[in-house]
Amino acid sequence: MSNKIFTIEEQEKLRVNPYVKNVTDKSITYTEEFREYFIDQYNLGKLPKEIFKEAGFDINILGNERIKSNTKRFKKMSERIEGFKDTREENSGRPLKRELTDEEKIVKLKEENLKLKQQLEFLKKMEFLARQAKQDKSKR
Repeated sequence: MSNKIFTIEEQEKLRVNPYVKNVTDKSITYTEEFREYFIDQYNLGKLPKEIFKEAGFDINILGNERIKSNTKRFKKMSERIEGFKDTREENSGRPLKRELTDEEKIVKLKEENLKLKQQLEFLKKMEFLARQAKQDKSKR
């Protein structure tokens, strides 16, 4: 994490950018849209500074270290199942100390079941597309 403290003026400049979700004196929260845009452009071969600049960010305000760490973080996010979704809202980071009620356990298991079903459907689609691509390739 960068040690740079944003001034009030810098925070205001950053808040105007449509790709910024939140700004404090020490951090910037980017929108999911920007994270996806960043990775798409990065995969096309653009440099991180160039992507931030094209998205309307002042490179001098952000600084090289923040751009470098965001690049690393966004790349890692792109590999997650959740994608670019900000999972901090769902995870307080603090384990529950009390026993869950039966109703809470059922809700939690239903959510987990739904997530697993979605992952399975995704894998099935990927497998289908891979087979289809293989068939298309063999027809040529």
